[in-house]
Amino acid sequence: MSNEIKKSENIKSCIILCGGQSRRMGQDKGSMIIQDKPMIKHALSTLNHEINEAIIVLNDEERIGKYKKFIDPSDYSYEVTFIEDLIKNKGPLPGILTGLKNITGEYALVLPCDSPYVTKNYINTIFNEIDKNYQAIVPYHDSDDKLKTSEPLHSIYSRNVIPEIECLISKDSLHIKGLIKKIETKFVLIDNKKILKKEFRNLNRPTDI
Repeated sequence: MSNEIKKSENIKSCIILCGGQSRRMGQDKGSMIIQDKPMIKHALSTLNHEINEAIIVLNDEERIGKYKKFIDPSDYSYEVTFIEDLIKNKGPLPGILTGLKNITGEYALVLPCDSPYVTKNYINTIFNEIDKNYQAIVPYHDSDDKLKTSEPLHSIYSRNVIPEIECLISKDSLHIKGLIKKIETKFVLIDNKKILKKEFRNLNRPTDI
């Protein structure tokens, strides 16, 4: 095994999804000011010194330009890359595909831009759960139905699920839990000890703020 391959296996990548249309919120969520700064910057700050690269997936060049105005990559310890979603307005699954095609690591943590409560502890915990025998690391709430109560937008995915995602998209099957069901998935309990339930709260409507 070459040093280059070993290096890529140790890279911690994160994909931040910002391609949603934010219909319920009524405005672009990632750029919304929450506690004196754009919502996405809460996640970006938390990721500092925890990862090697962040791929920010946005749905068009106009939005990429908007985000570049308030996100300065030099503020962060990791490399920040802005990428246009390959398939627009089809939900988060194509965004995950876009991100996975642009990471340099073998695995990536996926986070939504509207989830400002994720902690450094969660990032460390979920990355430590990576197991080469699994293609995804997925937190869940209830042991009676792991898949139904899972949190697919706070999960880690292997780059080798790209063909599975492409197959699902070709069939217009866009549910991420459909992907999780098809691949080798390691489920991790949200136990309010190592992983806190409040970290999965996101802001979808004005009343959530």
